[in-house]
Amino acid sequence: MLSEFLVTEMARGGDADRLPLHRQLYEALRRAVLDGQLSAGDRLPSSRELTQDLGLSRNTVVAALNQLAVEGYLVSRVGSGTFVNDELPRAKARSKAHRAHAPVAQLSRRGTALSTTFCATQLEIQPFTPGPADFSAFPVALWQRLQNKHWRMTYPDMLDYSYSGGHAPLRRAVAQYLRMFRSVPLDIDQVIITSGTQQSLELCAQLLADHGDTVWLEDPAYWGAVKAFMATGLHLHAVPVDEHGMAPRTADEQRAPRLIYTTPSHQYPTGAVMSLTRRQQLLSIAEAHKAWILEDDYDSEFRFSGPPLSSLAGLDHSERVLYMGSFSKVLYPGLKLGYLVVPKRLVDAFKQAHYDLNRPGQMPLQAALAEFIELGHFASALRRARQGYAQRRQSLLEALQPCLGPSAQISGAEQGLHLCLRLPVHVDDTALVQRIAGLGLTVRALSAYCLERTDAKGVVIGYGYAPLVQIARFGPVLARAIAAELA
Repeated sequence: MLSEFLVTEMARGGDADRLPLHRQLYEALRRAVLDGQLSAGDRLPSSRELTQDLGLSRNTVVAALNQLAVEGYLVSRVGSGTFVNDELPRAKARSKAHRAHAPVAQLSRRGTALSTTFCATQLEIQPFTPGPADFSAFPVALWQRLQNKHWRMTYPDMLDYSYSGGHAPLRRAVAQYLRMFRSVPLDIDQVIITSGTQQSLELCAQLLADHGDTVWLEDPAYWGAVKAFMATGLHLHAVPVDEHGMAPRTADEQRAPRLIYTTPSHQYPTGAVMSLTRRQQLLSIAEAHKAWILEDDYDSEFRFSGPPLSSLAGLDHSERVLYMGSFSKVLYPGLKLGYLVVPKRLVDAFKQAHYDLNRPGQMPLQAALAEFIELGHFASALRRARQGYAQRRQSLLEALQPCLGPSAQISGAEQGLHLCLRLPVHVDDTALVQRIAGLGLTVRALSAYCLERTDAKGVVIGYGYAPLVQIARFGPVLARAIAAELA
């Protein structure tokens, strides 16, 4: 009976507390038509009958019927009643069970690949300890005051899109920082503020390469870069990484690159540091093939031992390196602000495309960050973060000592917020990670980051944002699990 169906549909979906009654009835009747409960040409009960059967007011029923008539679902015939429009396509009636299990719309091949491979939920490096991440070092109250200040004094143009690549004081602060601490030669105009490294990568792929062009990636690879290049239709070519970073072979040059993506200061995820010889080799390859190098300097602020490393961009004399970084590691991940430094000859094109494709904004947020840097708060936050992460790193290294030896060696501990514990080739690191997860700890299998390699085994352990007391408590648990596997 139609009335029973309508009462049931009106109670479905939790809409009863949010929609007025006439809208609930409208939605229920509309679903009945679209799902085939009411077919084209079917006659509806009169408004008087519906009022009585549903226990609603006459005005409620009439309002719902009138709206459906206006939208073309129903037609009224004088002296005959109200009918489902004959011109609507006939829907095949479906049971509730069928509707509940109806398949979702199929994705494209690219959409399927993007949603099922190299997924961040399996690869993003998180604190290995259980419980919430620790962001207590960040001066939240100060940051809120700065944001509130700029919202109160915001001029109308600060509420618009950003036409010039970002808030000028913030771009100036970034330029000064990179010139001083990363040896990147640049002018303020070369700095483009983005919503983070992911957007920087997508912008580079869209502007510098065409569908089907080849991009070289390190193997093991950063999952975010893999996704960005998959989404833009590029051919992924894996170049293995050794203890000196990305190691191009003669055979690799048979697949001439258009883009070369690299993390030379702290390879993600192995932690290898690219040697000067390799850096020069990579620059020579880029020049020979007229390729562009995308340098992701994602955690260079946190170097705990050894001499400071200059950037690859600082060695580039041919203007073939695009340098990118983010504020998320020093401040907090949800900030979603980063920067991209492009060669002078690309500045106008990148700013125009960034505006057209991304409609950048968040100008009050950028203004607050610029002042945060100018007043010295960023430098203070960076010092506190370095001290805190250095303590966390040392605590984790001490906890892992019992399981280290010829079969288990640490790489990448000199810098960053994670380290990699390399294991023998025969170890099933995926199964090991699952067993460790059973202990309530989160680590990642090194093999999961590989594009083609089968010889890279180990566990990637994040200690950033992990409370120090938790590292001291659960580090030994992790070490015993790894030692048991090796035994």
